[in-house]
Amino acid sequence: MSKPAYPSVLSPKSSIYIAGHRGLVGSALLRKLQSQSYNNLITRTHAELDLTSQSAVEAFFTREQPEYVFLAAAKVGGIMANNIYPADFIHQNLVIQTNVIHQAWQSGVKRLLFLGSSCIYPRDCPQPMKEEYLLTGPLEATNSPYAVAKIAGIEMCSAYNRQYGTQYLAVMPTNLYGPGDNFDLENSHVLPALIRKMHEAKLARQATVTIWGTGKPRREFLHCNDLADACVYLMGLSDEAYCKALNPCLSDTETHALPLINIGCGKDITIQELAELIRDIVGFKGELVFDATKPDGTMRKLLDVSRMDELGWTQKIAIRAGIENACHWYRENYQHLSSDRGGKVA
Repeated sequence: MSKPAYPSVLSPKSSIYIAGHRGLVGSALLRKLQSQSYNNLITRTHAELDLTSQSAVEAFFTREQPEYVFLAAAKVGGIMANNIYPADFIHQNLVIQTNVIHQAWQSGVKRLLFLGSSCIYPRDCPQPMKEEYLLTGPLEATNSPYAVAKIAGIEMCSAYNRQYGTQYLAVMPTNLYGPGDNFDLENSHVLPALIRKMHEAKLARQATVTIWGTGKPRREFLHCNDLADACVYLMGLSDEAYCKALNPCLSDTETHALPLINIGCGKDITIQELAELIRDIVGFKGELVFDATKPDGTMRKLLDVSRMDELGWTQKIAIRAGIENACHWYRENYQHLSSDRGGKVA
């Protein structure tokens, strides 16, 4: 399907706040907007603006009066960090999104995009995962505090839309990767962890690389630049198309649907296929050993992206080209990376 005709409702002079502009998603959003000549972008580092401080966030919105907000700030981390610091993950994410969403309403923000995660869906969700499957079953226990916080953010967007007539949309991306990713072996997700493992094994001339699990689970991956493109596309939709995104008609019996939309590529690969692809790109010549004594996790997590297709957006960056880009960024920047065992606030 072709895209709606431009110009976008956004203009180069639109006042746009990117919360979390140093993280994987936020930095991609910043690059995308800058590349399209938006010149009224608002950013703040964590040191400049503590989003967990209600008074600081209130003062910021009162002073800056942004028209559009991308809420990409969050405390993030892998399975280990989520297991060790569950209270931090639920508390900090609830506070950040509560402060930003409420103050966005108070200051009259026109549109807000809330960035969530596909972990919001039930552990045993039917595949591919449709937006209406939210809250239909138990969550994966290892990251449920983080997922519950994100679900609360979706409900906040919905509640403010219903009560105050705001236009807040929650977008749920699949597994992301790319420049600015976290490559710490204890806290990172599978794709960046494999890039680092393969790279270090190549330099050390190791004979093998050991990978947790059987390699059989299937995962979907989207480059962060594609996500940024999708988010800017959504934010700039015509009023009619944006209203359709906010108010989907899921079925004849559906009376109230959440303002929620999946963003992914609609295709997945096995962990073994991913590892072999990364091995080939990195140039590691050794053997891949799959440790079946370690957990596989959910066997499949694939998003249904039909709603984004209907709105006219599809993935642009093929996975091989995307991983090549991520590997290049890692080689250029890995020596500057620092680990944070408690996860990081982007």
